[in-house]
Amino acid sequence: MSDTWTLLKLLRWTTEFFAAKQIDNPRLDAELLLAHVLNLDRIGLYLNFERPLIAAELDLIRPLVKRRGQREPLQYLLGSTEFWSLEFEVTPAVLIPRADTETLVEEALNRAGEAGQLLDVGTGSGAIAISLASELPNWQVSALDISAEALTVARRNAEKNAVAERLQFIHADLVELPRQQYDLIVSNPPYIAQAEWDSLMPEVRSFEPQTALLAGNDGLENYQKLTAQASTRLIPGGWLLVEIGYQQAQAVQQLFAQAGLQDIFVRDDYAGQPRVVGGRLAF
Repeated sequence: MSDTWTLLKLLRWTTEFFAAKQIDNPRLDAELLLAHVLNLDRIGLYLNFERPLIAAELDLIRPLVKRRGQREPLQYLLGSTEFWSLEFEVTPAVLIPRADTETLVEEALNRAGEAGQLLDVGTGSGAIAISLASELPNWQVSALDISAEALTVARRNAEKNAVAERLQFIHADLVELPRQQYDLIVSNPPYIAQAEWDSLMPEVRSFEPQTALLAGNDGLENYQKLTAQASTRLIPGGWLLVEIGYQQAQAVQQLFAQAGLQDIFVRDDYAGQPRVVGGRLAF
């Protein structure tokens, strides 16, 4: 980056650099990164295209551009992302919430009554639990994760989104869920098979936490653990809802059926891919 760099010149250079690194949406990533460093929104970015950047600003931008060029996720560089129209802090200790997972939130809301007990298994950043707590003011929501670091991030997100008083955080493994019964259990568990690992995008494979992604040889081990506990952890008529990988719908439905769950369904996300499997315990 040479002497006089206007914002527009830097934006064009960064976009070309990201494109050369085979980053999806290079212009958008460049805009978001520069806007973040310069404390501007994207409109402000456009209104300041001709402004020269000072050395201190360039010193802040250079290392972030380099890290994104090495395929570090933009969300980790920005320190936050949006999910369910809420703002969530994200760090390398947690999986980055994806828009596809909002399908799971929608299905939980479709089955939630006026009040009840809800458990989010593998909460990570807390995106699912906090989004549901924000929509269900009369529910008590519990959020479980095996990672203490993830729970620290989730607690901060609960405070930020003003639902901390109605959230209980549980440091535990989904092998042994809390010994109580819930009206709703939701989970976006690790579901990537070991054989799929090398085919993942570099952003995922090299930077997101493996423990939040990998699930044995076939990707099904966490669904097996969840369904095995469903009969003792759900109230009669209670629902178990899980996010799935795009090739897992049939296998997960079979696990639900073997566990004695009823009214089993599959819900596609808005890209038309199977995304959620649900079923409920008989009355």
